[in-house]
Amino acid sequence: MLEHGGRLLRAVRQYGIAREHWLDLSSGIAPWPYAIAPIPVDAWARLPETEDGLEQAAREYYGAPQLLPVAGSQAAIQALPMLRAQSRVGVLSPCYAEHPQAWQRAGHQLLELDETQVDAALDSLDVLLVVNPNNPTGGRLPRARLLAWHARLAERGGWLLVDEAFIDNTPEYSVVDCTERPGLIVLRSFGKFFGLAGVRLGFVAAEPALLQRLAELLGPWTVSGPTRVLAQACFADQRAHQAQIARCAAASQRLVALLASVGLAPTGGCDLFQYVRDEGAAHLHDFLARRGILLRLFAEPPAVRLGLPASTADELRLAQALADYHKESA
Repeated sequence: MLEHGGRLLRAVRQYGIAREHWLDLSSGIAPWPYAIAPIPVDAWARLPETEDGLEQAAREYYGAPQLLPVAGSQAAIQALPMLRAQSRVGVLSPCYAEHPQAWQRAGHQLLELDETQVDAALDSLDVLLVVNPNNPTGGRLPRARLLAWHARLAERGGWLLVDEAFIDNTPEYSVVDCTERPGLIVLRSFGKFFGLAGVRLGFVAAEPALLQRLAELLGPWTVSGPTRVLAQACFADQRAHQAQIARCAAASQRLVALLASVGLAPTGGCDLFQYVRDEGAAHLHDFLARRGILLRLFAEPPAVRLGLPASTADELRLAQALADYHKESA
């Protein structure tokens, strides 16, 4: 298993601090979960059915011509490499580590690229994988560049796979509305923006023929009935969408200012997290963990990612711990 954020119970055991005393900033998930809509007994008692309103609500929310609900985008990440013969796959790195592992495990040849290398390598690739905004750096790529890359790949039957797990806060960067084009595949994550990662729901937007192949591979009933009810209610609450976007943006900017004030100005980030490259990242991670604050640590390059504090009290707690770290490191 690869390393991920959100492993709070492991930190509880490692540092001997009770779970209720932790401030967990290790995942880039909005810390304000949407209200859970009433779920009728039928949703628990019957097998879930497709096109019960969820797919239509998701198409309207995302602006996607066609999509497939899946049990978290992780399910699609692991399944999509099985839908191609052995291919040469470019991965815009660094990125969410599950992507390259899934393609490598399926026997494909991987080529790690940075943004400046893509144009030169593109005509030798069968698949290009991009996370936009990037995880963990938060870097964003413009639509025009992504669509130009897709056009070149599609000429040879190639794929552009774009993971848009963190894009709900900045939907103007999304290419999901163009996924009727053959070879353009977009993954969307429900849990991060809506603050409900535990329901395990994601969506794949692509041309219908590819979605059909993916659906057959994943099998029936991949998304539970209660999840389908809950998600429809979240998608319909347009007023809450704008409030969540504004709240995340404000909290993210406060986090940027706080980090900069102690000499840890972010080197990347988006409205759901901030990313700090620093040679002392491991020490910072341990220093805060001993005070019950959990960050996401990256070894190469040395960096930490911080999710958004949920309240003023959480921000003040983080500020005090960072000030103590700054004083010790001075």
